Amino acid sequence: MATAYAHPPQIVVRKIPFEFSNDMSPAWHPTQPEWSHMVNGASLAMPYLEPFLIKNVREALPEIDDEQLAESARNFMGQEAQHFTNHRRYNEMLKRNGYPDLAEVEAEMAADYKRLELRPLRWRLAYTAGFETMTIGLTEWLITQRESLFAGADPTVASLVLWHMVEETEHKTVAFDVYQHLFGDYRARVMGLIYAAWHVAAFSRRAYMRMLKHDGAWHDARSRVRLWRMVWRFYRNIAPALLRSLAPGHHPRDTADPLWVSQWREAYAASATGQMPLLDTDAPGLPAHFS
Repeated sequence: MATAYAHPPQIVVRKIPFEFSNDMSPAWHPTQPEWSHMVNGASLAMPYLEPFLIKNVREALPEIDDEQLAESARNFMGQEAQHFTNHRRYNEMLKRNGYPDLAEVEAEMAADYKRLELRPLRWRLAYTAGFETMTIGLTEWLITQRESLFAGADPTVASLVLWHMVEETEHKTVAFDVYQHLFGDYRARVMGLIYAAWHVAAFSRRAYMRMLKHDGAWHDARSRVRLWRMVWRFYRNIAPALLRSLAPGHHPRDTADPLWVSQWREAYAASATGQMPLLDTDAPGLPAHFS
């Protein structure tokens, strides 16, 4: 699929209450259960990761003497709050629909992020900037390859994930700018990126491994090969953005956004108030209009 790009848009806080029915299958992509659980594992981390990021930026807010950056930081917190609220409701569905032991992974994450809250603000903002930098490559991959990743999938889950990614592009510079504004140490920023990427990936893996074991797929050779291929595809696609972000002169604004991002924003702005922005996952190319 050819990729066109647009400039980063304004940060908009959208309150979208996605609905997750009790009969929804956690294997939301019928032909890609391993990919389904990889996404489920990442979702499980959001209600612990994103409040941590919000806390760090909120703590930094009184020290920001640039009003435009402060306003962007407030909008960043608003978007992240909407993200983890929807992911928490989705995760409750996962536990209700066959995976109650995910609560054990959640307890581990809650304890670990409580421990990280004791670290100095400088370290926590480096983590925040690092994680938000990592999402740039993830966003580009999920959006530009959305058809192969989400075609034929449950439209609610596909729409949740891609809405989240649209808003990641909107606030992609904020955590980086807050860190640079207050500290700006290159080495600490790089270490924050490496640690944050590893930390979230490790907890996500714990979650999807439990789900695949529950399904009886973890020790199935064919399932394991499919999982390895998807993990390899994940890292192969986000690695270029990660490597670019390690450069001393890197800034997230240097990475242009896929054109589909602005198309989604325009479709949402033009839709009726309160309309659930559900994508048609059966439409070729998953266009940015809502079913």
